[in-house]
Amino acid sequence: MEYRRLGKSGLQVSALSFGSWLTFGNQISDKTADELMGVAYDAGVNFFDNAEGYAEGKSEIVMGNILKAKKWERDTFVVSSKVFFGAERKGPNQVGLSRKHIIEACNAALKRLQVDYLDLYFCHRPDKNTPIEETVFAMNALLQQGKILYWGTSEWSAAEIMEAIAVAKQYHLIGPTMEQPQYNLFERNKLENEFLHLFNNHGLGTTIWSPLASGILSGKYTNSGIEGTRLAMQGLEWLKDRTLAADRMEKANALQQLANSLDVSLAKLSIAWCLKNPNVSTVILGASKVPQLQENLQVLEVLPLLTDDVVNEIEAIVKTKPVVPQF
Repeated sequence: MEYRRLGKSGLQVSALSFGSWLTFGNQISDKTADELMGVAYDAGVNFFDNAEGYAEGKSEIVMGNILKAKKWERDTFVVSSKVFFGAERKGPNQVGLSRKHIIEACNAALKRLQVDYLDLYFCHRPDKNTPIEETVFAMNALLQQGKILYWGTSEWSAAEIMEAIAVAKQYHLIGPTMEQPQYNLFERNKLENEFLHLFNNHGLGTTIWSPLASGILSGKYTNSGIEGTRLAMQGLEWLKDRTLAADRMEKANALQQLANSLDVSLAKLSIAWCLKNPNVSTVILGASKVPQLQENLQVLEVLPLLTDDVVNEIEAIVKTKPVVPQF
């Protein structure tokens, strides 16, 4: 396993990490979740990603039970939660980024995960109804209390992150360390364009999600249908329609042929492509089956195959490279 600094912080995170969105407490059994975390940890994964909104808090309960049963030394793993969507209850003060919800959600996540502190705590979305000053002060209070070690954002714009950084500097508080954006061969603008100033001047770290574009780059849809996959789950019709759009399927099929010519899986090729970006601190993997995770954990072996010629072939297929303004 390779370890990378989380932005300019001193924290080292495994280049490949493991997340529980859509799976823990929902798609898979607790026994399978236990097996998956064990496989990840044994492979050198040290970051496990979660959120209050995943399965309305049940995902954190499942992960907390596993962490307690595994008895791993606390300094050998990094665990996160995210605040915004609320857990089971969605009352007026049970969602969002108010000081009240941030503090109460953190305390609830600590109980569900059965840990004394969160290594990473993310603002899961921007909150248009709460001043950024209030959010930054609340996060700083949790840092001072030792309940969280680093805080960051998820799916915020560069302008919103910059405002949080400016507020933190103005009041001599600790600003955001990391952002968790979607990043894959189809979603590239933030990492390769919008966030460049944040990387170059503020040392922002990234814990990227959906490296396989909700599965379309996994190879399972280019080789078979959606039966038995997350896209067949009730309530995720929106994800199925977006993921399996005709133009994306056409590009995925072409990428599949390229992967075949390199004798690697499309999934490993797509994840390795994400890892080549130096501004990616860690790629969060999701999995519902042990063999699937075991294969994707071998991605580092694929990196040498991504020569300039292969990368150019990929670009010619996807045609998604953002145009970066030249000043």
